[in-house]
Amino acid sequence: MAISSLSGNKMNKKLQHDIVKISGKNIYINPFLYWRRFDENTNRWLRQPGQISEEQISCNRKRFYPELDWNEMKLEDKMIKDATVEMFLKTLDLISTFHPTLNSGQLLEVERKMAITKKKSFEKWVTNAFQKKARAAMKEKRIYQRERFINNWREWFSLETTQQALLPIIVIIFVSAFVGWSAGISKNSCNPYFEPSTNINF
Repeated sequence: MAISSLSGNKMNKKLQHDIVKISGKNIYINPFLYWRRFDENTNRWLRQPGQISEEQISCNRKRFYPELDWNEMKLEDKMIKDATVEMFLKTLDLISTFHPTLNSGQLLEVERKMAITKKKSFEKWVTNAFQKKARAAMKEKRIYQRERFINNWREWFSLETTQQALLPIIVIIFVSAFVGWSAGISKNSCNPYFEPSTNINF
């Protein structure tokens, strides 16, 4: 009972970081807490980076990362930060959809808490999403290369010229194997350990 209560307290404490209370309503700032209300298209839209235009992301960089100099950033860091900006915009879009009564001031309050509490977790989630996508792409590439290798060999073997060239080689291998086998049999048929016996009279 004590363990269950402790676990519940930890969950409630963690959940508090994902909630903004406005006018007696609990507003989730973790977009994945809305998943029960998602359809498949919304779920895919949220989870896959690159669903919002680069122009829209560029316009909102300073909105969520006012401290950064984007011109001095490495390409990899810039991609992660851009995808994080995209996650912020998607989350605000979801909140506006599921809480249409929020006014601009209330949405701004939600946005401020998101920028403070969710930035690191969004960046971590985006990094994991990129890594998962890279692994999936590598796996698909290996499958494609293996299938292409097999198909190339299959096509090569099916060519008439290949079959004509391989036929003599196969015959030679078969004949060599048969000759070797025959020689082995004939050699084993000789018995070097027994010689004709001679009669010795005393």
